[in-house]
Amino acid sequence: MQDTVQINDRFTIAKFAPEADQVRQAAQEGFKSLINMQTDDEDKKLKMKPQEEGETAREAGLTFLHHPVDGEKLSEDLVDDFRRKATDLPAPVLVHCASGKRSGAFVMMHIGCEQGLTGDEVIRKAEEMGFECDTPELEDFVKSYVNSHNGK
Repeated sequence: MQDTVQINDRFTIAKFAPEADQVRQAAQEGFKSLINMQTDDEDKKLKMKPQEEGETAREAGLTFLHHPVDGEKLSEDLVDDFRRKATDLPAPVLVHCASGKRSGAFVMMHIGCEQGLTGDEVIRKAEEMGFECDTPELEDFVKSYVNSHNGK
């Protein structure tokens, strides 16, 4: 699948919101789960409503999780909840938002914490993989979260 970044054996980030045929393609390519991180307020950017995407995913044999994240309202609880839920999903997992920034940040925070990395190391790894924190606030949040949850 084009415009995706495989983070590890468990997680791949899609830098786009998939259409129905791309959801089915993900299942054909071996993904077992799909996480949609778009909010319902992103109507203009949504190719499918989360409910419709979930139905398409389930019909294709994927486990579906809608974990909406507003980039302006990040919280440790949102990341903690994402980490708990994502860990329980069958792998491999395809994660998306509208552009890959939120989904990339959340997956990288999860992996960084599991691997005992520092916030700076997570930012560096993310940049090497083609992700950028587009605002200083997002970068600060990622660093702070990872530094305070390191090894957990």
